[in-house]
Amino acid sequence: MDTIHLEIRGRVQGVGFRWFIVEKAEQLNLAGWVRNRRDGRVELAAAGPTDALKEFETAARQGPRGANVEEVRDLGAVPIESLKRPFEIVR
Repeated sequence: MDTIHLEIRGRVQGVGFRWFIVEKAEQLNLAGWVRNRRDGRVELAAAGPTDALKEFETAARQGPRGANVEEVRDLGAVPIESLKRPFEIVR
């Protein structure tokens, strides 16, 4: 089990990005969360098998139709015990 913690910059709010992330996380059976940040970015943290996390990150780098991901920043490790199921949108 591994974790990722990412910050996504670009046109990622108001385009269904968080719902897209939740759906992908559920497909891959990942634990974690996603949230909008006040500065217009989206932040997410997830835990699961390495291969599933790689697929999840690839999806996050693309985003849903209507999104325009300009930058993905790795925010470093996150405690695995802080990431729960089901994957959720937090405020």
